[in-house]
Amino acid sequence: MTDLARKILEESATIAVVGLSTNDAKAAHAVPAFLQAIGYRVIPVHPSAVDILGERAYRRVTDISEPVDVVNVFRPAQEAPELARQAVAIGAKVLWLQQGIRSAQARQIAEEGGLQYVEARCMGKLAAFYGITKARQVAST
Repeated sequence: MTDLARKILEESATIAVVGLSTNDAKAAHAVPAFLQAIGYRVIPVHPSAVDILGERAYRRVTDISEPVDVVNVFRPAQEAPELARQAVAIGAKVLWLQQGIRSAQARQIAEEGGLQYVEARCMGKLAAFYGITKARQVAST
């Protein structure tokens, strides 16, 4: 699992975060903010926010109109199967359930849909542990 998680962190650039909180005191805000700070593109998925972390927020994963590498879930496990279906529908590469979240059904949906799957692991903690940072791409003029 750890080798897979590290590979995903190294190869991914864009992370859709489902349940990204507007409350900066919560892990569901702090972890995505950290991932953004080390260079990942973070796309918030939130039912009512307009933008979070300076990025446009989407109500559902399936509303996102650009390529997504990882769908990172900060929602209860019972929501994970539907989020797995949405991740498959948009052609994401990975479904990642945050620390403390596990779902056998989401795993099955994700893997049958061709996605890599990680559960019960914190993306931020692992990125920090491995010292992963992403080079920010600068548009050429």
